[in-house]
Amino acid sequence: MTPEENEYPVDRRLDQPVDRAVGHPAGHDAGQAAGHAAGQAAGHTADHPVDHPVGKAVARSADQPVERTPDRSPGHSEQRPPTLLRVLLERLNWAKFAVFDVQFSLAARRAAKEYGNSRVGNVSVSRITFKRWLAGTQSPQGDAATVLAYMLGVEVDLLLQRVPSREVVPARLPHGSSLATARSMDALWSSSSLSPSEAAAGAGGLWYLDGMRIFDGTAVPAQMYEATSQDDVVSIAVEENPHLRAFVQPARRALLIASLGGSGGEGLYVLDSARARYQLDADPRGTLPIPKPYRLDDLTFGILWAMLNLEDSLLADDHILDSERRELESHLAMPRSAVARSAMPELSRVGAAWLGSYFCTLHIERHLGEVTEPPFFWTREQTGEEGAAWLFFRHKHEHLTRAAARRADPSVRPGHALCIPEQSVKDSEPYERILLFLSVALMEMHGLSVWICAEEEYSQIDEFVLAPDDRVIVANWLRSDGIWRVGITDQRSQVRTYTQAIDHARERSVIEGPTSEYRLRALADYLSIDWPWLLRRCQELGAYGSSGMLRPRSRLLSMDQLDEVLRFVGEFDPK
Repeated sequence: MTPEENEYPVDRRLDQPVDRAVGHPAGHDAGQAAGHAAGQAAGHTADHPVDHPVGKAVARSADQPVERTPDRSPGHSEQRPPTLLRVLLERLNWAKFAVFDVQFSLAARRAAKEYGNSRVGNVSVSRITFKRWLAGTQSPQGDAATVLAYMLGVEVDLLLQRVPSREVVPARLPHGSSLATARSMDALWSSSSLSPSEAAAGAGGLWYLDGMRIFDGTAVPAQMYEATSQDDVVSIAVEENPHLRAFVQPARRALLIASLGGSGGEGLYVLDSARARYQLDADPRGTLPIPKPYRLDDLTFGILWAMLNLEDSLLADDHILDSERRELESHLAMPRSAVARSAMPELSRVGAAWLGSYFCTLHIERHLGEVTEPPFFWTREQTGEEGAAWLFFRHKHEHLTRAAARRADPSVRPGHALCIPEQSVKDSEPYERILLFLSVALMEMHGLSVWICAEEEYSQIDEFVLAPDDRVIVANWLRSDGIWRVGITDQRSQVRTYTQAIDHARERSVIEGPTSEYRLRALADYLSIDWPWLLRRCQELGAYGSSGMLRPRSRLLSMDQLDEVLRFVGEFDPK
């Protein structure tokens, strides 16, 4: 680098051509575009080398005014959209003349070296000319046009075009204690990454929610606001309404996060933007209330984490899943069927899990037929991520309802066995264990008696149903090599093996007890969940309903059963 090139202390990342589509250094391609623009300004094409002074065909100097006639028409507003030139320079923080002058001089020297023309390196621009360029009232000409096109990677004619502008309503910066609380969530929950203050004011931040074994991971726009505590709600002040309206107006999913940090309180509270939009329309001049049961903790975070991950992946796969679902009949007609994951590579992990679960449900119900005696079930859920299917998949809810209606004697409870090894519990975070607890509580609520064994060797047993007529219906989708693997057998040796597994879980259950409440209390203890706290939070959230905190958008998901099981658990005795 020569002393002349190091004359100014500038950021080398910005000292490059700029891609007008995104407003950052464009690299080689932008330089080629600028070279083409330079060739046009010099009166020849970019296919031939420059062997005469650039700008010879244009006699005007850089500062010679070439006025552009403004569009004037009846009713014309003085508030015209900015030029692309102004927008690009503002993005790069080059809109002040002193900064622009430095960058323009550096670009001129590089353009002269690249085009082999020393005259281009001596081009300069006066302050008044720079202002006219920004206003769009004067067009760059000659060597100045060559340097400007090289500098920004955009042809001069485009730089002077007007571009639509969008007014951004700035949000107030959250209180320092509120930001500290938000950042602490990333330490509390390993799958969370929330940075509400990183984005430009008014644009909101993103809340990243990582997946583990099944979830693909997702991100949701999130904006933090200060709030005050009032009885059973926290309220965002009416002064925030202009920004609130701008943030919740788009139809995309977004979350509002209210904090009491600025008023000396504690905690963060979550509200779906769709619910906020409805409330603002109903009371445009009032404060925005958020129920206190929507406070972020292990219960509400687990629900948000699971629902958002499931929903975003299923919405992304919606068209593919609809097409594949129409083709399932041929597979259902066969007693045995298996589909490899590689057969549908375009599906997300969640999409493949949903399709496998859906097909296995159809397979089970087809082969159970109209049996009235209770069958025995064995499924493979060991974590909250795996158990979330029971809480949110609509076809799972319908399956539980049909199974209960099929029983001739409602007092006879079918058995449902699982294997949850102690190591799996230790490896799961509290919010995941709460999701697993709620999925088991849902089964109990629908009349199933759940047995859980802890021996690791039983964790790889197929998912199956032991029918009353001594048939075994195998239906694997969870932790399976393919999307599904199903079959049916009445061979005595195989039926005996599956029967022994059911007997083992029933006799060695870690949550054995005479009632649902007894078994679920034992499960909370096995999963290291605070029983009184869990009952209180389930009662609070169940009373308000979770749909205000998070409204489902996918037709394949439902939160109705979640609210039912929250109320079911909330009625137990906390002592």
